[in-house]
Parts: sequence; C-alpha cells; structure tokens
Amino acid sequence: MIFLCLKCIYIFIYLYFHQKPYVSAYESAYSPLETILLDCGSSAMIALSYDGRNWTTDSSHFIASNSGNSFPVSRSSSEVTSVPEVPYMTARIFHSQFTYTFNVTPGSKFVRLHFYPDSYTNLNATKSFLSVTAGNLTLLRNFSAYLHTNHIKSPYFFKEFIVHVENSTLNLTFSPSTNGTNSYAFVNGIEIVSMPLDLYYLDNNVSAMETMHRVNVGGRSIPPNQDTGMSRSWTMDSTYIFGSAFGVENYDFDASITYTKEVPAYTAPEEVYKTARSMGPSSEININYNLSWTFPIDSGFMYVIRVHLCEIAGEIKINQRVFDIFINNQVVQRGIDIIALGYGNDVPLYRDYIVLVPNQTMKQDLELELHPNLKTKPQYYDAILNGVEIFKVSDSDGNLAGLNPSFENGSSDDGDEPSFSSSSSKSSTTVILTITGSLLVFVLAISLCVYLVAFLRKRKLEQARKKNAKSSSSYQSFSISEIKMATDNFNEAKLIDKGAFGLVYKGYMDRGSIAITINRVIQAISKQEMDKFDAEIRIHHHIRHQNLVQLIGYCKEEHEVILVYESMPNGTLFELLHFADQRQQSPLSWNQRLEICTGAARGLHYLHSSMASPIIHGDIKTSNISLDRNWMPKVSGFLPSKLALMMSPHSRINPNMKRTIAHLDPEHYKLRNPTEKSDVFSFGVMLLELLSGKQAINPEADATNANNEESLVQWALACIEKSESDRLVDRHLNGKIVPASLAKFVDIIEKCLADEGENRPSMIEVLGSLELAQQLQLQCLENSNKSATDMVFHSSSNFMPGLEFYGVGR
Repeated sequence: MIFLCLKCIYIFIYLYFHQKPYVSAYESAYSPLETILLDCGSSAMIALSYDGRNWTTDSSHFIASNSGNSFPVSRSSSEVTSVPEVPYMTARIFHSQFTYTFNVTPGSKFVRLHFYPDSYTNLNATKSFLSVTAGNLTLLRNFSAYLHTNHIKSPYFFKEFIVHVENSTLNLTFSPSTNGTNSYAFVNGIEIVSMPLDLYYLDNNVSAMETMHRVNVGGRSIPPNQDTGMSRSWTMDSTYIFGSAFGVENYDFDASITYTKEVPAYTAPEEVYKTARSMGPSSEININYNLSWTFPIDSGFMYVIRVHLCEIAGEIKINQRVFDIFINNQVVQRGIDIIALGYGNDVPLYRDYIVLVPNQTMKQDLELELHPNLKTKPQYYDAILNGVEIFKVSDSDGNLAGLNPSFENGSSDDGDEPSFSSSSSKSSTTVILTITGSLLVFVLAISLCVYLVAFLRKRKLEQARKKNAKSSSSYQSFSISEIKMATDNFNEAKLIDKGAFGLVYKGYMDRGSIAITINRVIQAISKQEMDKFDAEIRIHHHIRHQNLVQLIGYCKEEHEVILVYESMPNGTLFELLHFADQRQQSPLSWNQRLEICTGAARGLHYLHSSMASPIIHGDIKTSNISLDRNWMPKVSGFLPSKLALMMSPHSRINPNMKRTIAHLDPEHYKLRNPTEKSDVFSFGVMLLELLSGKQAINPEADATNANNEESLVQWALACIEKSESDRLVDRHLNGKIVPASLAKFVDIIEKCLADEGENRPSMIEVLGSLELAQQLQLQCLENSNKSATDMVFHSSSNFMPGLEFYGVGR
C-alpha cells in the first residue's frame, strides 16, 4: 500500500514537471490537414528527399482521362550532382491529356509543380510545352520548362500556386501543347499542402494566386522542412538587391519573437523576423538613397505584395526609425513605425499591398523601395525589412499563365520553339562579346571610382558624426551669477510659468545670442540630496528624444538648484490655443493640432518606456507642451523620478497651481503617488483642451476644490454621455474635422479620462489611436479629391500605384 502511494506521488511529480506548457493556437506552427508529396515516375513506394520529407510514387494517385493512352515514366539521362534525386530524377511523360485526382478537404491549398527539363527517353527538352489546369483555373499555358531554366539560370525549379477547393476533389490536368511539333508534357513532382484559411487573401474575386517570390531579407535561405508546417521555401534577398547599395544585414538569433492573434506563428518562420536588412548607421548617407529590390514578374496581372516587418533591435523605441514604402516608384504607405504598429520590439507584423502591372510584350521587374520618412523627423533616418512575398492574382477568367521568356532573353515567347543561331553568326557574336567586355571593364572602372568617393565621403561623415556626438554628450555647469545675469536677477518680467518643480524663467546668455529656459527650484534641498544631484542630473541629460525639451546644464550654488533647458521660440501650446488673437496668430488648424498631440504622445511614451523605471511626468498640461523654431512639439517640465523627489517632495501636487489642478488624476490626487496612468489622464485633459479650445479650468475659479462645477472634464464627459460630441469642438474648427477622425479623437479622450487607472490605455495605445485619427482625416480629404479607383486605373505611370487593400499585424 505504501509502495503504491509512493508510486502515485512519483507519477504526479513527473507529470507536473514534464508536462508541455499550454500554447495558444496563434503561438504554434500550422499542422496541415493534407500533405501529399508525389515523386512522379518513381518506382519506389516511399522516397526520402534532400530536405527530409517522405515522397511517394504517383502511380496510385492518378486516373487517366483516356485509359487507352500510355503515360510512361522515365529517368533523367544525366546524373547532375547539383540536382536533388527526389523528386527531380524521375518524370511522368504525357503525350496526351492526363488528370490527377486528389481527394482533399475544402479550403485553400498550396499546389507545387516540380520540373527538371532533361532528355527523357531520348525526347528533346526544347519540344516540351505544356498546359496545366485545376478545374476552371489555368495555371500554365504553353509553358516551356526548358526556356524557364535558361531564364532563371537554374537546372531545376518548382512553380507554387494557391488554389481554393470548393468541394472535396482537386483535379490537376496536364496537356501537351499543340503548337509545337512532336511536343509532349512532363512533371517531376507534385505537392498538395493545405493552409490556414486566413493566411492569404482569397475572396470571391480572387480564385487563385501564384507565388512569384518569397524572400527572407537579410538572412539565409530557409528550406521547406524549416517552414511553419506548410513546406514553403524562403530564398535569400541578395540576388534581388538593386545596385550596390546593399545596406546592412541585421540579426538577433536570441530574440524572442512574440506572435499575436493577428500575426500567428504560422505566418512566417521565426528566422524571417530574427533577420533583416537596414540602410546603415549614417543618416547623412541614408537620406540620399533608397534601399531597393527588383523582382521579375509577368505583365498584365494584379499582384499582392506582402512585406514582413519586425523591430529586433532592442534599443529602438517609438519614432526612432520611421520610413516610407514605395512600389514601382509610387508611395504605398508613409510613416511606417514598426514599434508603434506592433506594440513593441520583437513583435512581428505584415502589410499587404496590391498593384496592377499593365500588359506588355515582355517580362518586367517590380521594384520595392524603402526610404526614411523625413516629415516625422525620427531620431534615426533609417529603414528596415525582414521579408517579402509576391503573389500573382488570377484574372477574371481564372487565368494565371504568363508568357515564356525567350531563349535569348530579348523578347517573350508564347509557346514557339526556341530558335538557335547558325554558325554564320559566330563572327558577329565575337564582335558583340568584345564590345560588351570593353563596356564591362569601363563600367567596373567607373563603379570603383564611385565606390571610393562614396567610401571616403562616408568615412568623413562618420568622423563628423562621432565628433558631434562627443560634443553633444557634454552639459554645462553654470554659475549663479550667469543665471542671475540671464534672468535680470530673477526679474518677474522674465517669469513664464509656475511649474510643479518651481519657477520657470526665460533668459538669454552669451550677450543675448542664446535663448534658454530656466527652472528654479523653490524648495531647499538637503546636503545629502545635493550629493546625489550630480549622478541624477547625468541620467537626466541622457534622456534624449526629438519630442522632449533638452537639458543644457545646471547650477547648484548658494543653496539654489537650477536647471537650464533649450528655449522654445514658438511658445507653448497653451499660448497658441488661448492667446492666438493677442499674438495676432491664426488659430491652429485641426491637422496642426493632431501633429502637436501626436508628437507630444511620442515624447511622453518615451519617458514611460525608455528607462528601466518609467519616468512619470506628473504635470502634463498645454503649458508644458512647447514648440521649437520648426514647430516641433516638445514635452517640458519633467524630471527623472529620483531627481523629482529630491527636488520637490512636496510640490509634485501643489493645490495653489490653478491651471494644473484640473489636469491631475483624481484617483491619485489625495494619495500623491502619480503613475503612468496619471499621465494618461492628464494627457486626456490636454487633448480635450486641444479639441475644444477651452481652458481646462477657469483661472478665476477656486483651485482648492478639485470637483468644482467649472471643470472642463465634467462638462465634456456629460456631453459625450449625451452623444453631443459636436459641442466639444472649437468654433474655429466647425465643419473642418472629418466625422470619423472626430469620433476617434473623442473616443481617445473618453478612455484617457476613465475614473480608474487600470481602465485607461497606455501611452503607446494612445499614440496609435492618434495616428489613426490623423490617417482618417487625411484619407477622407484625399478620397474627396481622388477616389481609389481613379488612382488604380487612371495613372499616367507605366506602373500603377500600390494600394493597401487589407493588412493586419498590430
């Protein structure tokens, strides 16, 4: 009995420590319902391919459409070591129409056809032209595997299609072409693999697609057995890069890729997202070129281009790497910020775009280009890409067949036999080769000179960048006499604000040539706290973001603690909203207000996420949003938490600051322990002030009563509850805000002003919503000028612009 109990305990402990952890569906690879691998023409019942997959003979899987005909099998006459044995060394030969029938479950399937054009049973490979259909779909027509191998410079290849099966039967019919003399058809291998319903986009108007390219950008080739269950092949991107601008390969094989419900683990292998290609570290060079790839395609079809994105550099934060995407010289999306779209590092996402390539007489190239977005002024001018997939979409007749490339790559061929030059053309060929060689040497010499010039320029820029970085890393210690001189001995005329950490003055140094902002702490600091001051001020100096006011230096003399910041010549948001008439300025437009609050959100998110411990601002308000000479919004009035505590232990919440009281989180007002969600509440009040043009509280009201009747927040929430959001809009903005943009903006405000902090969004969520409100405003204005249909079908370009018709990955 005791032994039995001990055994049960042992089994329980073993199972507890050895059980597999629960993995949600979107975090696991795909398990296909069908995986059919046919080694056509093989006599072996089971054969192991080079990538470790088991293939079976095709003899038991087909039903001949005409039982009187013979469909022989053949083995390749040449044993080429570079060509895999399975499935390429045996083939099924067709001299008449032939159909394979597969019993499968309804849904989308990968159909892969493998070809190795060789001399089978003394047949001439140049005579093989075939057509392949799948039900009513035409996959190939008059297709020459021989011409294709010459075009791609590879002895073997496969064609991958995505076909939707309505019932339980998939028929693949092979037919030799009737255009050529003694033509025949053949196939070496067939794959049928099921796929998730939502992996790629197939609606009623898209019945089939052909995979043209699937590329692991910046990484190695990924074989089928290392895919996410669907046996897809991923190639390297080096052969597709345009020109000599290869950029930089990025990788982090230790990264922990976090898949989401929108981007489940079967979307692409982890290795695709752990490797990438970026432009490089030099912003000066990056702004002068595009990171470009060219992909050969067939003309006359629609194409779906899927780009895979993942920010694997742990140090990259929001608005530090923002870029635009171009397809065929047309912008398809501006301002891609992977961190903002994916909610953090190591979180993958993808975007899908569709383009129309007009019909021409020869094959074409599709160009994909990335360029830094200069408008958002990111910290780094850079772009990054992890992977790309390109699919050809069947036309209205269900056709996917393109033209054959010509043998001499001069024109395209629709099934004619390849032509060969006679011996009389040898002399002209020699002349052509001589001229070509001379031109090649000349081009190489010019390229070497250009490379040397670019290298020396890059080296000079790098040295200048290092010098600038070194000079900008220092901060100045000012004397109290310099501070007094800059402020006219703290003249009240120079006082511009009373902030949570003291008095804020405007001053000038170097004989008035440099404008500065001075924060004078009004509470005394103990000697022990003063000793910690230097260490904390160093941390504060390294908090750098384009949407944060930069610390220049400090002063700690005569029991004074003073911080010196860069000056903001265009004033504060408070002044622009409420004193525009006095300053003889036009009221801010809706687009300007969106730009300002979005920039402020980026800065505040950086404070919350850039350090090991979040930096709580604690005093977000319109007077702490400043604008520099370029009208870039910058958050001011913040300190690292330790520095804030030692500088102003009792002034973080000061009931005498009238305009600040309305911005404070009521949940923490009495407890005096603000959190990130306290900043979110204050940011919501600032958004409300931005929308309405009203001050958060009447300056003449009783500021000691946090629940006074004149609170803008209470009035706004009452309007929202009554579905009277229009009453919140500034009179200067009436009729100028798109309803969808207004609705989204009001929704952000309502969520930020939730009573309990746990019900409020994070700043990254607020930022994403604000960017969406911007997009809704801009898209509606663009659509009012030009519809999406006009953009696709009435462009004057040889290639049509890309349009994002669906995309997930947040």
